[in-house]
Order: sequence, then C-alpha cells, then structure tokens
Amino acid sequence: MRQDWEPEDLIEVWTLLEEDQERLRNKSGANRLGFALLLKFFEVEARFPEDHGEIPAPAVSYVAQQVKVPAEEWAAYDWSGRAIKRHRVEIRGAFGFRECTAEDQAQLAEWLAAELCGVELNRDRLAEAVVVRCRGERMEPPTPGRIARLVGSAVTTFEERFCTATVGRLSAATRSRLDDLVAEDAGGEESAGGGVSFFSELKADPGALGLDSLLAEVNKLQRVRALELAPELFGDVSEKLVAAWRARASKEYPSDLRAAAPPVRYTLLAALCHVRQTEITDSLVELFIQLVQRINTRAEKKVEGEFTKDLKRVRGKEGILLRLAEAAVAEPGGTVRKVIFPVAGESTLKALAAEAAANEARYRARVRTVLRSSYSGHWRRMLSPLLGALELKCNNTAYRPVMDAIDLLKRYLDQPIAKEGAFFDESERIPLAGVVREEWRKAVVDERGRVERIPYELCVLVSLRDALRRREIWVPGAGRWQNPEDDLPPTSRTTATCTTTRSASRRTRGRSSEPSRSGCGSP
Repeated sequence: MRQDWEPEDLIEVWTLLEEDQERLRNKSGANRLGFALLLKFFEVEARFPEDHGEIPAPAVSYVAQQVKVPAEEWAAYDWSGRAIKRHRVEIRGAFGFRECTAEDQAQLAEWLAAELCGVELNRDRLAEAVVVRCRGERMEPPTPGRIARLVGSAVTTFEERFCTATVGRLSAATRSRLDDLVAEDAGGEESAGGGVSFFSELKADPGALGLDSLLAEVNKLQRVRALELAPELFGDVSEKLVAAWRARASKEYPSDLRAAAPPVRYTLLAALCHVRQTEITDSLVELFIQLVQRINTRAEKKVEGEFTKDLKRVRGKEGILLRLAEAAVAEPGGTVRKVIFPVAGESTLKALAAEAAANEARYRARVRTVLRSSYSGHWRRMLSPLLGALELKCNNTAYRPVMDAIDLLKRYLDQPIAKEGAFFDESERIPLAGVVREEWRKAVVDERGRVERIPYELCVLVSLRDALRRREIWVPGAGRWQNPEDDLPPTSRTTATCTTTRSASRRTRGRSSEPSRSGCGSP
C-alpha cells in the first residue's frame, strides 16, 4: 500500500461509516484502534497487513481521531494474541471472505500452471493474478511470502509439463542431433548436429554484407533444418514463452546444457533452433535484397567513373554550360531566343542534346555490360544455394510471371553455362512481361528470339527483390518476410484476399504490372 495520502484521499478511503462504528462498540484502547485500521485496510486491499509499518502513518492518525484513541496506541496492538485472531475472523465475516486453506493454495497453484504460466512470465504479475482471483472468490489471499512460494511451485510445475510435452514431439533422431550440438569435440569427424563449433555459429549474427555472408547463412539454415524440428513444435504455446527459452539457451554454455536434465536440455535447444531458423531465414532474405542493390550500385559507380573521364576530355563543353548558366541567372524572365541563343546557338544546343542522349544510352548499355560481367564472374554463385534454401510463395496473380521465371531458373540450375548452354531451350515458355523491363529486352533476347540465361537471371533476381520488398512474394518459415495475410486478424484475411485480387486486376488492365524500376532493374 502506498504511504503518501492527501487529505481528500484519506477522507474517501479511511472514513469509518456507521456500520464500521457499530462494530467498534465493544472495543477500547489499542484493540479499538487496531480493529478499525485492520477493517479499513482489508476493505482496500482484501487482505490483512503484514506488520504495523504497512499501514500509512497519515491513515493511523486520521482513524485514531475518529475512534478517539491516541495514535500512539497503534504500536501497542498485539499482532500475535487472541484478540487479533478474533478481529480477523470478524472482519472476514463482515466482508463475506474466508481464510485461504492449504487445499485452496494447491488449487491456485494448479490454476496458475494450467492457465497463466504459459502466457505470463513475470512472477510479480502472477502474484497479482493470485490476489485478484482470491478477491473474486471472496477468499483472503495468502501472505506475500506464501504467494511467492505458490507462484514458484506453479512455474516449476508448468515448466516440467512444457518440457515433457516438447520432448514428446521430438523424434529420437532429432534428440540425438540436438545432443550433438553441445557434445564435446572428440577431435574426430564432425557429428551430425555440428558440434560445439556449430552451436556457437548458430547463435551468431550474419557477417558483413557480402556473398560469403549470404552463403554462410544458407549453410547455417540448411544445418538447422537438418535437425528436422516439426514446424508446429511450439504451435500451441505463446511466442513470448518460446522467446524466453530461446534467450535462456543463448546464454548457456554447452557444458551447462550437457549437465541439464534431458527434458530441459532438449527444450532449450529446440526453442533456440526453432527461433533461429526463423531469424536466419529473415537474415537470408535481407542479405539477398541488399546484395542485389549492391551489385547495381557498384556497376553504376564504376561506369560513372569511366564516363566522368570521357566528359572531361571534351573541350569547351564546361565553358558553354557556364555561359548558359550565367545568362539564365542574369535574365531569369527572358526568352530562350533572346537570352540563351546569343550565348550558344540553336545548332550548338542541338548538338549538346544529341551528345547527351547518346551518352545516356551508352551509359545504360555500359552498366548492363558491367552488371552482366560481375554477376556471371562472381555473384552468380549465390543463385543455386539461394533458390534451394528459400521456398517462395505468392498470393498476387500479378506476380505470377516472377514465380514462373523462378521455377524456370530452378530447372536450369544443374545445366552449366557453356557456349551451347548460354540460352534457354527455344521450346521453353519464358515469362518476359513483368520480369524483363523494356530497356533490358535487347540484352536478354537476341536477334533470333533466343533468351540468354545470364541477363535473364539478373532480371529475375531484381524482380524477386522488388516483390519481396513489397511482400507480394513471401517466404514460409520466415518472420518479417512471412505471408502478409498472417499479420492480419482472422476476420480481415478474406477481405484482404479480395482486395489483392481486385488490385491485381486493376494493375493488369490499367498499367504495367511489372515490378519496380528502381535499383539493379533500372540501368
């Protein structure tokens, strides 16, 4: 109970009513004051105070004035005699409460273990829930110390049941692989679970942005999947609970986990691997999105450097542009013919415009060339591992061409790019609309109508990147990149599906359904 009370609050809460005064008639001295204070305290807290100090001093003074007993008598009130026992019985009866028995406490512990421990991990809030339930059942709560022990017992019971249920869902092979995760290195071949070194790697975040980091995350994800944890392993428990066990496992040393009881060890490791599988999937998607952007950025920077040197070798161009700028600033309200043409004639401006257009076309063509070279020589190594690691889904029919293009790439993963294999088979139905932008068509489709694999793969990866960022394509097993409909309340999912279908239809009728023209897709 709070110790600071304003006068108006004292009057509202601690004023003795007529029926309260009636109960004080056969009491005097310290017993009279003590009974009155216990009565009003119980009315507020639905329990009795632990000691003298729990009742605020302002309340003692205010109630003492009402019962006409010196406030100093409160210190003389006997907390262990027969009088206080009679007072408690009388006060419980006045409010229709009963004392909490050992059987009641056992039922409260079972209620906590069955209903609350799985969704509320804070023990203080569990204790508050016990008090609230006792009030609802018109029962005096146990003392705070007993409530703390009751909560501890309930948490222990719940954890035992949780661990037993979790282990029951793990196959013998999965339990063996989980043991291998924390097994001591024997200096021989690596165990099926990966050993202690993989346990440390499993907990680590991705490295610096780069192809090696992406491939490392793919390898990490595949090794976690090899544990064969069921997707619904923790489907009937709260995410907060699983996250708590995952955090607990992350802080443990392998030796601590080896020493833990098997049900606890398996549950901790299963929670860690279950959550990390989702987190690694998210990291893999994010690395892919960032890498596609990096491929384009590096190509553009390289070409910009080349073109800057070319522009500097053109004599007189800077002087012409300077004079044009000065003339425009000097007479901002003038016409082009009167202000600009005297500085640079019409023919000169047409020549500059034609040169700029040619430079832009050369720039875009050069960017495509650099992109193709860097992708085929380095970045293409991510294609097969990435498509093998990520399962991709789509709810929007407007992005069906991108999904068909990905399926096409998967069919050709095992076919090397040689002179005769540089193109897709002419009998293939290759999606172009919605995948390959118009500016890339000449780079992708040759004069004989054949589709070259390298530039087409680039276009597909760019379209996939854009679709993932919009969450039009999503990844099962991911968290941030999961099905966007799972983020909606159940009643909203049908509406969202209809809206997606209508919006896709409008895009198909009214404008191009091609993905964004930003980044690598816009050389």
